[in-house]
Amino acid sequence: MALPRPGSAIQIFLLLTVLLSSVFWGLIIAAGHIGAGGGHYVEALMWCPAIAALVTLGFRGLGTASLGLSRIGGRFALAGYLIPLGYALVGYTVVWGWGLGYFPDHAAIAAIATRLGWQSTEPASFVPLYFILIASTGMIGASARALGEEIGWRGFMAPRLVARYGFTGGAVLGGLIWAVWHMPLLLFADYHSATPWWFAMTCFTVMVVGSSVILTWLRLRSDSVWPCVLCHASHNVFIQSFFTPLTGARGSVTAYMIDEFGVALALTVLGTAILFWRMRASVRIASA
Repeated sequence: MALPRPGSAIQIFLLLTVLLSSVFWGLIIAAGHIGAGGGHYVEALMWCPAIAALVTLGFRGLGTASLGLSRIGGRFALAGYLIPLGYALVGYTVVWGWGLGYFPDHAAIAAIATRLGWQSTEPASFVPLYFILIASTGMIGASARALGEEIGWRGFMAPRLVARYGFTGGAVLGGLIWAVWHMPLLLFADYHSATPWWFAMTCFTVMVVGSSVILTWLRLRSDSVWPCVLCHASHNVFIQSFFTPLTGARGSVTAYMIDEFGVALALTVLGTAILFWRMRASVRIASA
């Protein structure tokens, strides 16, 4: 599939993404927290890359076929769903096993049970039932939000960057762009942890660039954006709704280990990314 003048298309896309995103960066930063606006500001922000991609395609007189929306992705869609569960389980199991945090946090269980209207807070029953709930119904909303980002970052941008810079250059550059897009919220709102900003930024950037390698491989190998959507949504669901909130702190060290701003996830995502990078020869790269 030939992609005409990828450089100019990418530049238009990035400019539009920044302009659209600035509205919601501003609203969230003014409020000081990412939950502002009932979470709708974040939802709108996550759809800015998709809108930018669609406007760019329209401006260039191109169709939407290049976005990878027409194919589900088969086994790659299933892989996309399972990959974040795998690297999260490895990272958090190490944290719990080494005594850097504990699982499950009974106070967190009680708070979540109250929110859900559940009576039982016994971990043996609560944990598996809650896991099933978020692993199924939790994926619906998460996928709808992730779709907005993935249409832009992987549907539109990733194939064009790889066509121009090769798999390694395109995936890494795409990951750095993706990381920078998050930085206004990390630096000026509360999208971070209790660790120093420079530590959170470093771990987050490593994790995002690693994720970009995985997602770019899925996008090109499947010729579909849907495995990326499921992978992105699965990451958000399992990390943000299960592993992190149910992990109790053992002193200040836990914040340095867990979540998207800690060492454990950065390393497990990076390790997973290396495995996919080693399979880069199996992907199809369009000519620039």
